[in-house]
Amino acid sequence: MFYFQLVIMAGTVLLAYYFEYTDTFPVHVQGFFCFDKAFSKPYPGPEDDSRAPPVLVYSLVTAIPTVTILLGELASFFTKPEAMQEKTIVTADCCYFNPLLRRIVRFLGVYSFGLFTTTIFANAGQVVTGNQTPHFLSTCRPNYTALGCHSPLQYITERRACTGNPYLITSARKSFPSKDAALSMYSAVYTVMYITLVWRTKGTRLTKPTLCLTVLSLAVLVGIVRVAEYRNHWSDALAGYLTGGAIAAFLVTCVINNFQQTQSQLPPLPPPVHPPRPEPSLNMPMVAMPCVESPLEKLSGPQGHFLALYTQFL
Repeated sequence: MFYFQLVIMAGTVLLAYYFEYTDTFPVHVQGFFCFDKAFSKPYPGPEDDSRAPPVLVYSLVTAIPTVTILLGELASFFTKPEAMQEKTIVTADCCYFNPLLRRIVRFLGVYSFGLFTTTIFANAGQVVTGNQTPHFLSTCRPNYTALGCHSPLQYITERRACTGNPYLITSARKSFPSKDAALSMYSAVYTVMYITLVWRTKGTRLTKPTLCLTVLSLAVLVGIVRVAEYRNHWSDALAGYLTGGAIAAFLVTCVINNFQQTQSQLPPLPPPVHPPRPEPSLNMPMVAMPCVESPLEKLSGPQGHFLALYTQFL
């Protein structure tokens, strides 16, 4: 199973690479209406000029869950009683993992897998739909005269309608869903569920809610910045939130069992202790004596009363 998981992980990374950096999957070309105001917003500039540049978003998406999981696992390992800790186990008959190292590798490995899966889902949606960004016409620069645009209701379907930079045009056709919003929400939901289910805070009830709301606010802020800069529509950001949050919730709930130990990883229960059986004295077998009823108990009424007075008189 260990090698099979490595193969799945490698395939996921490879597929994400082909979606992101190659032209293996061409973008669907959608038409547009002449002078469409929904796609006529000014060009905001390169992605690096954004107030939430990809370098910053990807750094936070990687760093925040990693630091959170490392701190949580170290604190849990050194504060948990020894009887409740996992034992050293063997994985795939090749590798011996310390319980602390095993949990860290497991949670971060599943998180990495979900990160690449979210990237694949977002890129696949962008390639299949081909929805334009709000600044599409600013980068497309269509020649309305040559296209014969005389009415805003005229729909243009020609592939060579754009005269702008081909790279910018291709990027402007990748709007739905917002990949940055999806990755941010995936990272936030995964981190929030880990803090809620694993962290144990004593003496205060506001630490975990504060941390969770802060992380979620950062994820939502990424989508708001994308919309405010005319890089995505509101529907793109909402779809990205839904995609990332759903993938994170599925992995935490169905794959890693809410960050809890499985039944096979729990330490074995001690055998039940039975009280010692009493042994007969003098090594003689114990024989149950028959119960003999007294003849006096059989008498009742006046006979019994008379017999009792007679016995006292004697």
